[in-house]
Amino acid sequence: MPPIKTVPAGSVPKDTESGEDVGYTFKVHANLVLVPVTVKDSDGHLVNGLRPKDFTVLENGQRQTLNFFTSDPFALSAAVIIDLGMADVGVKKVQQTLSALQGAFSQFDEVAIYTYSDKVGRVSDFGSAGKQLTAVLNEVKSYSGENNGPPVTSGPLGPQGPIINGMPIGAPVTPVITPPRVAHVINDAILMAARDLAKRDRTTRKIIFVISDGRELGSTASYADTLKVLLTQQITVYAIGLEGAAIPIYDKLQRIHLPKTRALLGYSDILPKYVAATGGGSVYNELAAAEIERAYTQAIGDARNQYTLGYSSKGIGGYREIEVRVRRPNVKVVAKVGYYPLPAPR
Repeated sequence: MPPIKTVPAGSVPKDTESGEDVGYTFKVHANLVLVPVTVKDSDGHLVNGLRPKDFTVLENGQRQTLNFFTSDPFALSAAVIIDLGMADVGVKKVQQTLSALQGAFSQFDEVAIYTYSDKVGRVSDFGSAGKQLTAVLNEVKSYSGENNGPPVTSGPLGPQGPIINGMPIGAPVTPVITPPRVAHVINDAILMAARDLAKRDRTTRKIIFVISDGRELGSTASYADTLKVLLTQQITVYAIGLEGAAIPIYDKLQRIHLPKTRALLGYSDILPKYVAATGGGSVYNELAAAEIERAYTQAIGDARNQYTLGYSSKGIGGYREIEVRVRRPNVKVVAKVGYYPLPAPR
């Protein structure tokens, strides 16, 4: 450090408007970290009436001083992502429920629609949940999913032609048919939606609502890079799991790790990873259309009616863990588990 010298009297420049000494300005960068928190009782009902003193927020293990608190509902900036890579029967089931999806939003919300299979499509940019959204969802109702079931590669109905006594007619050797590996770029879809949400007004609560079977294969973006954007922009992911993701005990099967298969097959259900990391609670795994409609109302209602805690963090760069505690017995607390601070302004 160089030696510190005092400034001679009268040499400090004066502000041209006020005439007061300006002196030296020291800038300290601080991020305002907003943490949406859902608190539910043992029956799954939202717990109302909590006050700031009931919450404790820890960042990297250090208790933070809350300088913002509200339990008021927030208007939503919602990006809805629909998986068209599912079997067509699953896509048709979703299409039957799109009117209920629109009804779950309020007139103060703005909604954008995205679809994906082997590539991502932005069906509509953000607009109010009114006539424009109705027209967009009617367009989505005309889309188709994949052919139902796996391709037939053998047997009497296989592509090699008729078979008699195990031997194909007119061919001495049975050809080997390899079904194509179809990409399901859910990471790319979530990343596109997150980048668009980052440009929306900061006064709204930003969510991504994914309706999918959760398969991921072939995205350009990785899960880690996509999650970093979500946590930097304070975006929460909610999801409804359909088809394979909605099969009973499917979540338990995901815990069985088969060696050297993930790189080949991709993630069989990546939705729980996104939802848990961003504080979206649980994936709503639904099979029937009526259950899907109820899940819309519950998920979007949870997103809107959260407690919002805020504190100023001086952390710059690097992932920072968050833990939220509530002084209330027998409650379930759902919040994001961490975030990446925004870069310091230059």
